[in-house]
Amino acid sequence: MSRDLQWDGGYNVRDLGGLPAADGRRIRQGAVVRSASPAFLTESGWGQVWEHGIRTVIDLTEEGSGALPAQSARPPELTALRLPLNPVDDVEFWGYWGKRLHGTPLYCKPFLDRFPDRTAKVVTAIAHAEPGGVLVHCSAGRDRTGIIALVLLAFAGVAADEIIADHELSHDRLRPLFDRLGWPDQEPLIDEALAQHGTTRVRALSAALDSFHAAAHLRSGGCTDHDLAALRARLLA
Repeated sequence: MSRDLQWDGGYNVRDLGGLPAADGRRIRQGAVVRSASPAFLTESGWGQVWEHGIRTVIDLTEEGSGALPAQSARPPELTALRLPLNPVDDVEFWGYWGKRLHGTPLYCKPFLDRFPDRTAKVVTAIAHAEPGGVLVHCSAGRDRTGIIALVLLAFAGVAADEIIADHELSHDRLRPLFDRLGWPDQEPLIDEALAQHGTTRVRALSAALDSFHAAAHLRSGGCTDHDLAALRARLLA
């Protein structure tokens, strides 16, 4: 079964369910869906969100960020949480990474090393969300959402090559969104920035995952054993 979800007006939408996890288990279908901003979802598209079992929507963007329209037609029964992931208030860190490199996989490792509290806050919200699925999104559904997906999948014991392959899916799937917004394709710019640092998307992600221990990372950010048990129960089929 394809993990891609064709929601009307949705971009870069896919279910994490079905990916092979530790001990012969798999990520539960419908537990967590990742996507670009749902700003363009139609009433029909939001109906598809509901029909897929989504009951909580987590927005990783800052208030007033980006040039996307406000969301409309969202079912009022959906729980909406805004949990900004980017550390824009950390002048030293964001002054360097927040210009061009935060939109590349090079950003993953330094972010994870420095801000376990930010990922732990989002992951705790996912773990304790009301029954039903959770939709996690940022603007493009690639970078901030990609970090959360990486942490979730690593915690569940998904192999590094599967995590990287999931991340790579966003690159082709974002072109229709960029076209709609009238933005240039970002992929050549990302590849150029990575080349200037002597690496590639896959190598940068591999470096981030190489010594990453998700449970220890989340505990250092404030997750308790209870939180991690709830997360495991939500994620694994």
